[in-house]
Amino acid sequence: MAMAVSKKWVSLSSLLLLVLLFVGVVAITRTDNNSAPRNVETDKLQSSNNSSMAVIRSEEVGELNEHAVDDPEEVASMVEMSIQNSTERRKLGYFSCGTGNPIDDCWRCDPNWHRNRKRLADCGIGFGRNAIGGRDGRFYVVTDPSDNDPVNPRPGTLRHAVIQDKPLWIVFKRDMVIKLKQELIMNSFKTIDARGVNVHIANGACITIQFVTNVIIHGLNIHDCKPTGNAMVRSSPSHFGWRTMADGDGISIFGSSHLWIDHNSLSNCADGLVDAIMGSTAITISNNYFTHHNEVMLLGHSDSYVRDKQMQVTIAYNHFGEGLIQRMPRCRHGYFHVVNNDYTHWEMYAIGGSAEPTINSQGNRYLAPSNPFAKEVTKRVQTSSSKWKNWNWRSEGDLMLNGAYFTPSGAGASASYARASSLGAKSSSMVGTITSGAGVLSCRRGHQC
Repeated sequence: MAMAVSKKWVSLSSLLLLVLLFVGVVAITRTDNNSAPRNVETDKLQSSNNSSMAVIRSEEVGELNEHAVDDPEEVASMVEMSIQNSTERRKLGYFSCGTGNPIDDCWRCDPNWHRNRKRLADCGIGFGRNAIGGRDGRFYVVTDPSDNDPVNPRPGTLRHAVIQDKPLWIVFKRDMVIKLKQELIMNSFKTIDARGVNVHIANGACITIQFVTNVIIHGLNIHDCKPTGNAMVRSSPSHFGWRTMADGDGISIFGSSHLWIDHNSLSNCADGLVDAIMGSTAITISNNYFTHHNEVMLLGHSDSYVRDKQMQVTIAYNHFGEGLIQRMPRCRHGYFHVVNNDYTHWEMYAIGGSAEPTINSQGNRYLAPSNPFAKEVTKRVQTSSSKWKNWNWRSEGDLMLNGAYFTPSGAGASASYARASSLGAKSSSMVGTITSGAGVLSCRRGHQC
């Protein structure tokens, strides 16, 4: 009798395993056109006529961003599920090239990546993993690098593409250098995908993501960005307005959510390389190569702007390279997961903050400069130790080289670190391999990228 029950249990288990395997294969192999939106909020906003910056009020966007943050009770199970899904894909042989970088392993090993570009939207990780960009829209091919009229952009230009109300997956016909006269004001549900060509946004204005959602920026060289403004700029087909002076950030994020900044090379801008402020959240900044800049990344508007307490940002698999000085990142209020990055240069400090942010540093490699007074990874900005000693900052599994050290603080509240956890960290010994492709990739059609 016991043997019969055992056989029946094995049979049922085998059947269940086969059903789960079939469902996994169907999910993985779905086509671009049939991909379903990842959440109800995305679906509602995408079908709305109020997706442009001109017609979305900041209060409405604030409410949307508040719903974008993760419930700390769901984080642990979400991370575990993500790791399990990645493992199952490897078992099935789908696009695993063994780099250990889950984003790249998801798409780079496919020699037909150029025919399956929108698969990228399913490869996101971290707090910005639900950013679908223009996945559910048409392709738009940029053929014209000019930016002669920011109010009436010419069809075929990058500016004409990014202001459209409908979702678009934006690609480029050839190599080009785009010198923007004014800020490139993005609309919701857009992907800028520069794989396969060499595209520079340089020597003028750069990218602004303001009061929008679901944006992916991949594969751009962004450098030498200048302050611009005091001019009229179009933000949608139906609206243009007066813009005051812009700071000259490489990518400026303002009151926006569900964003993914991946595989870009950024350097030498007038202000920050990537700044996210004013209630922005659900952001992943991954696989980028940062060089030759002072204040690299600002996350949080000001110590008094408490709305940034909802901010959740993942900073993963980036290479912070030569010529960097500070702010990698500099954080305020929110929750920041700094995971498996390679820090090879800083002059003042790597990670800083004020206004009680939670910083979860896991599996990074920190190489301190030769300056004996700049070995510390961390900096609490203009705050007494009596206050910052209670902030939750931790280093877990980080590799400290050349005298680098991380000053932890806080009691390590589990709920706080749960909200600053967004993916499973890998061993710091793998950082060199994981980040070896950081920045813009050299991709050719018909070959692995």
